[in-house]
Amino acid sequence: MSQVLKELVALLSLEAIEENLFRGVSQDLGFRQLFGGQVLGQCVSAATQTVEVDRHVHSLHGYFLRPGDAALPVVYQVDRVRDGGSFSTRRVTAVQKGKAIFTCSASFQNQEEGFHHQAQMPDVPGPEGLRSETELASLVADSLPPRVRERVLFDKPIEIRPVTVDNPFAPQVSEPVKYVWFRADGELPDTPAIHKYLLGYASDFNLLTTSMLPHGVSVWQKFMQVASLDHSLWFHGNLRMDDWLLYAMDSPWAGNARGFSRGSVFNRQGQLVASVAQEGLIRLREDWR
Repeated sequence: MSQVLKELVALLSLEAIEENLFRGVSQDLGFRQLFGGQVLGQCVSAATQTVEVDRHVHSLHGYFLRPGDAALPVVYQVDRVRDGGSFSTRRVTAVQKGKAIFTCSASFQNQEEGFHHQAQMPDVPGPEGLRSETELASLVADSLPPRVRERVLFDKPIEIRPVTVDNPFAPQVSEPVKYVWFRADGELPDTPAIHKYLLGYASDFNLLTTSMLPHGVSVWQKFMQVASLDHSLWFHGNLRMDDWLLYAMDSPWAGNARGFSRGSVFNRQGQLVASVAQEGLIRLREDWR
């Protein structure tokens, strides 16, 4: 396990400071605000730590309320809404500076037998031989401003290898469809909850930017104001974040300065292990000049 992955696992594990109250440290990825995936992963972690071990998270629905500060820790308040015969519901509020920055509801269920069907995995090239996002960024690094170069070239705990390659530093109009392979940078413990925390973290990468592809704009352009507004994540079963997962994303709609994107996560065996949906702000800034 790489050092950056160890740090991420520790970051998502959280510190219990009181019953139903947890604190998580933050990481600065160089964005204008706290990375939403960090809050998602830590919320899954906080909720999971208040539920019986034989109940597993199967869905999370949340709203980003305020930009977070990457220089400050985040406190997570968990409300034990309900523990039923087979389902448990938790409400989690992420707080900084005394104000809520994110709120979500998460549902947990015992393992049960039942009907099963799933969408087919897209027929795309495997991860072998594909360049990672970091390797692709290094090809144009000399043309990037120093601060941007630092953001895109540092070691990352999640390796991402795009199948559909676009240059976010020189965006072109394209179809609102994107495929990427991703995995944790190292072997992880056989603890299903940790893999789900990490998927929550990784699910925020690449998703919203899929809605920007038909418009030839990028999150790296100064005239764009881009931020997640809400995020829903469904876990269809256990998964391994230390093996390759395919993230198949599309955006069926954008309008009113918002973009909507969907994602399906498949393992190497073609099993659909998670589904994602997100709406975000994709606004032209009036104050960028």
